[in-house]
Amino acid sequence: MTNISLKGLELFRLAARHGSVTSVARDSGLSVSTVSHHLRNLETALGLTLLDHGRRPMALTPQGAVFLPHVEAALDRLARGEAELYADKISQIRSLRLALIEDFDSEIAPDLARHLATALPDCSFTHLTRPSHEILDLLARGQVDIGICTQPLFQVEGPEATSLLRDPFVLAVPADTEHAPEAFLDGASGLPFLRYASGQIIGAHIEAQLRRLRRKLDNRFSFESNQSLFALIADGGGWAITTPMNFARAERFQARIRLLPFPGRGFARTISIYTTPACNAEVADLIGTTLRALISARAIAPTVAAMPWLGDGFRLSGMGEVNPE
Repeated sequence: MTNISLKGLELFRLAARHGSVTSVARDSGLSVSTVSHHLRNLETALGLTLLDHGRRPMALTPQGAVFLPHVEAALDRLARGEAELYADKISQIRSLRLALIEDFDSEIAPDLARHLATALPDCSFTHLTRPSHEILDLLARGQVDIGICTQPLFQVEGPEATSLLRDPFVLAVPADTEHAPEAFLDGASGLPFLRYASGQIIGAHIEAQLRRLRRKLDNRFSFESNQSLFALIADGGGWAITTPMNFARAERFQARIRLLPFPGRGFARTISIYTTPACNAEVADLIGTTLRALISARAIAPTVAAMPWLGDGFRLSGMGEVNPE
């Protein structure tokens, strides 16, 4: 076991998710040859073949499928341990005002709150849950130190944004619907289109894409509540353009809903961590590290496992990726 490197395990997890050495190289910042070298060394150390390198995209071998859950669990524990190490450096922090989007309110936000309460035992918390546009307003007015929300269509002046998650847009339709994705955009499904409210940033992203595609869909229904929108889809009352992250938080309705790829050229939103200039950098790192571990375990891993066609479209963003387009 001493010949197994941590980097090899990290790259194996990425390769299992992406199915492409090129994609792993892009996300890890390494060259294709370096990624291949680490993967070969891992397989040599184990004496087993973990990936079918001859397939496109690459697929796990039976041995790789057995090994992957243990790798993910170990890397998740290490990430949590790394985050806890920051507590010694930031023990002097006495207050933190944090705002998160509602997308994280079911499992991720509560786990983050518990972790921060442990890591920062002497810190006074203000923990808010708001829509993205309200979080950006709170940041602009200096009423929160850190905000986690969807990046708007246009760059925001002031707070610094570090990308956290790429969340691609998909179609959510009733599970018993057999129409192809194109039929929904063409208005041929017989089901009404359920919109996110245009005042929300996610709604603005969708409306902008529909304008680019010159698609005019009916405007009978508009929702601010993600759960209400998914409840109507589950009852067969319509379809929506949404994201895997929003689907992941609608757990009670998932059995009656099917996700489909967005037809044609896809598009995605970016969820980012916004920090004000006065924000402690180590606190921001602690929150970012913890959120990445939680999002990976609670949202990305189960959703991609259930819908492999998402591929690397639904993925974490790099630590150093700032204000991506």
